[in-house]
Amino acid sequence: MAFERGPYLSIAAFCEQTIDDKSNVLSLIRVVDRMTVTGQGPDVPDKMPPANLDWTLVLVFKSGDARGSHPVKIVPQLPSGETKPPFELSLHFEGSNRGVQVAAKVSMPLSMPGIYWFKIYLDDMFVTQIPVEVIYSRIPTSQANL
Repeated sequence: MAFERGPYLSIAAFCEQTIDDKSNVLSLIRVVDRMTVTGQGPDVPDKMPPANLDWTLVLVFKSGDARGSHPVKIVPQLPSGETKPPFELSLHFEGSNRGVQVAAKVSMPLSMPGIYWFKIYLDDMFVTQIPVEVIYSRIPTSQANL
């Protein structure tokens, strides 16, 4: 079984902000998995206007028997099923119960409502996926007669 002896995924989440204090303890502020894009006005389009996801992706692993540098790849998948180019980084594991954490800013254009998946791979092996639901809310308003 893959990763039976480590590394072990401890956290995979999006949040709006992180705080890494001087004792190297990471705090996740406002863990999020849903975003609402609002269109408002007299002529609200049926199609969602362009928006941007600007959150922090947090990944925390415990080493277990893993040692050394290992590549991590995050592959975004649109609600249409289309995949975007991956974000790549490297994590260094020290073995034992030592933790490895990464808090990476993710900025990605959003073009449609639905569920965006962020698939996480370690050493080219699938670890998990994180959903982000994008909702398009249309609020038509009437123009006041002057």
